[in-house]
Amino acid sequence: MDSEKIGKFIKKLRIDNKLTQADLANKYGVTYQAVSKWENGINLPDISLLKEMSQDFNVDIEDLLEGKTTKKKMKTSYYFIFGFIIGLAIMLIVILLNKGESDFSFKTISTTCKEFTVSGSIAYDSKKSSINISSINYCGGDDNITYDLIECDLYEEEKGEKTLISKCNKTGENEKLEDYLKEVEVSALDYKQKCSNYLHNNLYLEIKAQKDNKTTIYRVDLNLNSCPKEG
Repeated sequence: MDSEKIGKFIKKLRIDNKLTQADLANKYGVTYQAVSKWENGINLPDISLLKEMSQDFNVDIEDLLEGKTTKKKMKTSYYFIFGFIIGLAIMLIVILLNKGESDFSFKTISTTCKEFTVSGSIAYDSKKSSINISSINYCGGDDNITYDLIECDLYEEEKGEKTLISKCNKTGENEKLEDYLKEVEVSALDYKQKCSNYLHNNLYLEIKAQKDNKTTIYRVDLNLNSCPKEG
């Protein structure tokens, strides 16, 4: 992760949009000194601010992470691989932002569900976890239904009780399931949970697809790499 390249890219976005450092600082609720440090590669913006910038300036989040505009278009067959890489990159930023405050490690998220492929990662220490799922793809066959409403939530289940961790970044209206999932990701950037509580793979996605008052519910259990044993 090259913070200097990211800083130069943020500076270019600011100049191209005719903004001063003070303008950018006011836009994102920080000081102009913070913006200066970003642009000089001293510090990086919080991941939530990077996501806002990608939306506000109409650039891909991966371009921000690479510090340059990627001109090549990704083929559909590579969405899963690139989604996985992006998820790891986001978790690495979380680790860098917390360097000196916590000793973060990370593990990957996948699924053994036959109808879906999922990729993501978790950054964690002894006090909290940051979860990012960057790619969800439906591979359960042809589903040509245009649903009235589609929702996607991330849950944790413990002893038969489920807890909502985070909602996906969008709901779908009048969309096919496959098209909806191409634009979906889910994040919980400051989840108060310890790594040891994930050892039993108790996270899952719940996807609800509604058509004419009939709701189809998919449960996608998530498979996590084993955590190091706590000393």
